[in-house]
Amino acid sequence: MTKKQKKVLIRIIISAILVAIFSLLRIENKYVKLALFLIPYLVIGYDILKKAGFGIVNGQVFDENFLMALATVGAIILGEYVEGTAVMLFYQIGELFQSYAVGKSRRNISALMDIRPDYANIERDGQLEQVDPDDVEVGTVIVVQPGEKVPIDGVIADGSSTLNTSALTGESLPREVHEGDEVISGCVNLTGLLRIETTKEFGDSTVSKILDLVENSSMKKSRSENFITRFAKYYTPAVCIGALALALLPPVVNLIMGNPANWQQWVIRALTTLVISCPCALVISIPLSFFGGIGGASSKGVLVKGSNYLEALSETKYVVCDKTGTLTKGVFEVTHIEAAQGVTEDELLEMAAYAESYSNHPISKSLKEAYGKQLETARVSDVEEVSGHGVSAVIDGRKVAAGNVKFMKMLDIPYEVPQKTGTEVHVAIDGNYAGYILISDIVKPNAKAAIAGLKAAGVRQVIMLTGDAKNVAEAVAAELGVDVVKSELLPADKVAEVERLLAAKGDKERLAFVGDGINDAPVLSRADIGIAMGALGSDAAIEAADIVLMDDDPSKISTAMNISRKTLGIVHQNIVFALAVKFACLGLGAIGFVNMWWAIFADVGVMIIAVLNATRTLKSS
Repeated sequence: MTKKQKKVLIRIIISAILVAIFSLLRIENKYVKLALFLIPYLVIGYDILKKAGFGIVNGQVFDENFLMALATVGAIILGEYVEGTAVMLFYQIGELFQSYAVGKSRRNISALMDIRPDYANIERDGQLEQVDPDDVEVGTVIVVQPGEKVPIDGVIADGSSTLNTSALTGESLPREVHEGDEVISGCVNLTGLLRIETTKEFGDSTVSKILDLVENSSMKKSRSENFITRFAKYYTPAVCIGALALALLPPVVNLIMGNPANWQQWVIRALTTLVISCPCALVISIPLSFFGGIGGASSKGVLVKGSNYLEALSETKYVVCDKTGTLTKGVFEVTHIEAAQGVTEDELLEMAAYAESYSNHPISKSLKEAYGKQLETARVSDVEEVSGHGVSAVIDGRKVAAGNVKFMKMLDIPYEVPQKTGTEVHVAIDGNYAGYILISDIVKPNAKAAIAGLKAAGVRQVIMLTGDAKNVAEAVAAELGVDVVKSELLPADKVAEVERLLAAKGDKERLAFVGDGINDAPVLSRADIGIAMGALGSDAAIEAADIVLMDDDPSKISTAMNISRKTLGIVHQNIVFALAVKFACLGLGAIGFVNMWWAIFADVGVMIIAVLNATRTLKSS
């Protein structure tokens, strides 16, 4: 418990003991009784009365503090000292419970996201000096000892170790790193000493971006939260007007009809309805449910930027996936070389590698790795890249073109159709066809299970969009169980395809796009929900996506959807339960079937039950 919570607990205990003692004394003099009961009432309720007073002064009258103050002061004025004090006492018990539950949720999320580094080590004159990470400039070599967090993104300049990435990815499997590897902030160094050359300032590092997103996620409210905010805005004043009418109209009607007015009876009923009507259960439990859902998702390595996106996930019926880096590893390997007559396989591979020497595309890298020799860039000139087709260059004075089938057709060069499946790189030398190289991407081991998981989670259709050749795309789609596949697409084509799908879906259906977050930023932004896959350390993913999966496991999408549905289920349970109990008790209270003690249950009891239910979202799976 915090100091503030401990103080409230002490006040509750003192007030409860005093109420019990004064109730047993059976005091007859009403003025003495009033004076005695005002002691426990003010002990437990002075802060509520103070907040209600400030609310009235500031023009924010209709809140739970005003309702509690009006109901309890009214009860005491009417001589219901025990009931008036008890309402305030139990209300404070409920508030303490709610405060503890929220604090526990926040501590759980803080523990899950405990990645903020306290310092960075810089070596000066052979000694390590701890400095503020904000003061470390790009290019500085920092030292990370075993057991310490990596404070800033960088590249390992010296050393090798094992890193714990669980705070970022939700996975307990350590990651081996060596000299030359990139590392991101927030990981914990488990074994060896590392010297890391920083590549970003602390404010731009992964850890800072993630913490900023988590801290600001509450700013983006779901429809359910906005509904409760609007509901409370009109509901509370309406209840106050209704209570006033209940206190005045029946007695006036009785007087007109010549019957006793029974003012005290109707005023007590009105005050009872005020206690019942307090919207604490909804105002507290709904945001707490979403807060817990976001925290539960973060423990699984799923970073949700706001409760609106968590809610939208539950309505997702269409999932559009990029292929490379999402359903496949994005690790390309040369699997087959077919040289034309008069050209050797080594020569074909050499020409393709040199033509792609200036490109950083995964296919280009795989060609250069397969060639395995140092490239002499002086041999290459007049490099020209044709987007979505390939690249042409002059190598040792010979005009070389390397690319896909569309490139060969564009150059009007006859080509050979491969019998095996793979990404095709066709090569032409001086306008003559020289052969083709097949490059295959490796399907992720859990990709097929991920697609099955999406369908089990209620997704109607899984669509795969890729720039790969048709035969490659269809082979991958058939292996994974994808419903629809669109191949040979340029980046603009992917946006157009998503636009078409968005126009065709229902109003209450959501479309999610899943991509690597770098090349797919325009589509991530256009979809109802953008989900970045394989986004560990990717600035583009964190900026463009609404949900970031902190590793490259596609099965986390269905996990996130299950968390969303569980959270929304708990939210709807709380709304229905709280409103049903309150409206039932309001009706019964208005006709005198329930008293102030039932009103306490309808307010505090319902709030405690709703908060307990809301905390279940932290254990989402």
